[in-house]
Amino acid sequence: MTRLRAAVLAALLLFGMAPGASAQDVTLTSRDGDVEISGNLLGFDGEFYRVDTIYGELTVDGSGVDCEGPGCPNLNNFVARITLAGEPAIGRVLMPGLLEAFAIKSGYSLERESRADADFSYRITDKSTGQLLGEFDFQLTNSDEGFADLLADEADIVMSLREVRPEEVKRARDAGLGNLLARGRSKVVALDALVPVVSPTNPVQDITAPQLADVLSGKITNWAVLGGPDAPIDVQMLSNVSGLGQAVADQVLRPASVAPAPSVTWHESDQSLLAAVMADPFAIAVTRQSDTGSTWPLALKGQCGFAMKAMRRAVKTEDYPLTMPLFLYMPARRFPKLVREFLTYLRDPSAQLVIRRAGFVDQTPEEIEINAQGDRFANAISRAGEEVSLGQLQAMVRALAPLKRLTTTFRFETGSTRLDAQSRSNVLQLARAMELGHYDARRLVFVGFSDGQGPAEGNLEIARKRAEAVRAAVTRAAETANLARISIETIAFGEAMPMACDTSEWGRRVNRRVEVWVR
Repeated sequence: MTRLRAAVLAALLLFGMAPGASAQDVTLTSRDGDVEISGNLLGFDGEFYRVDTIYGELTVDGSGVDCEGPGCPNLNNFVARITLAGEPAIGRVLMPGLLEAFAIKSGYSLERESRADADFSYRITDKSTGQLLGEFDFQLTNSDEGFADLLADEADIVMSLREVRPEEVKRARDAGLGNLLARGRSKVVALDALVPVVSPTNPVQDITAPQLADVLSGKITNWAVLGGPDAPIDVQMLSNVSGLGQAVADQVLRPASVAPAPSVTWHESDQSLLAAVMADPFAIAVTRQSDTGSTWPLALKGQCGFAMKAMRRAVKTEDYPLTMPLFLYMPARRFPKLVREFLTYLRDPSAQLVIRRAGFVDQTPEEIEINAQGDRFANAISRAGEEVSLGQLQAMVRALAPLKRLTTTFRFETGSTRLDAQSRSNVLQLARAMELGHYDARRLVFVGFSDGQGPAEGNLEIARKRAEAVRAAVTRAAETANLARISIETIAFGEAMPMACDTSEWGRRVNRRVEVWVR
């Protein structure tokens, strides 16, 4: 069987059958002349043709065929072109900064071209020859529009502040774009957090997650309930067509089964939202930690835990309950080599530094000494009682004292045993580090914790099973790692170290976790 026949069969299996294209502007012929395919050229990545044919959408290795027709690309001066569509929060500063760092590291020249509609593109050229190598086009809209552009074949990568919706997954699969939930179809490029903000003149310093939901839904209408002045609360929210507005609905409103209050003042832009909070001493809003302007962020507190701010380590570990990953979603198709190199670069240490400088939280694992975690252990001691004895706490301290906690932590989706988006990214990050030998001759301990719902003995067993499941997921993903060089263990302490109250779904989710400790 020729290489072309093999490519055709593989493509049929990958993409399935789809309606043929009416325009047939290319013909691909195998070098021996035995196989010929005609169709509408959908793309060429410098190595593979993507063609819409009567057999469906096929991906064909260009090294085994000759191309004829008006749609055939120039093989000698191929230019990689890609369109990124979606959230301005990702596309306005972060992605350009990463592109610039990638160009510098690779020895390329980078030039920005702005357009009248506020969108822009970047041209990457070879410094030595001046040859144009690639064009990265940015269309800044919102998460909804980004996915719509992908489904309409008007974008190649979606920049989103939320996870893909089930209906978008179905439509993408029906459109031959593959399963957007599959491994490799999404990438967490950086981390952010949702933070409640008020005017700097407001005396309130903290709020619980359930209280925040009650404020946004109109159940709490006076600042006095929150320890502030006797004054009405003016709720400001970003439109729910924005990625930030949808993230607030997903993480704050939906877990509490509430809707926004009728009295909410809606805004179409982040700038308008922050300006309204600054102008009103009795206003409150939820925004991104990376863009709080001159407003005052409130800490999230719990009656059963300590107050926590959206600091870098707290966001990395998801100890802060309203973390928000920034996503790139990609269809099941090959990108040009230049684009693949850029996507690989996003894991580079220099890329993580760019992410931090852009105001977001990077994903580089950090090791935290046990003496820097006094508040967590003090909270555990204060919560000790009938279910968790002092002896159990002492055993936990003895086990963890020689170790350091990694910021790599694993948590689960609400009401599910499935890891959440940030934790799924953590699986790949930790597996990659193991493959690179970063933990050779070291000891990795997966430590399971639970919420306090139900008997302590049962919770301990659940925590142990979760730790074992996470360990299995990481070692399975670390395909090329020499696991014999790493000491890998699991241990569980159940409900011994709560981070928040079990009286709310937010608290229970924060408490259900698997931490990684190293020595």
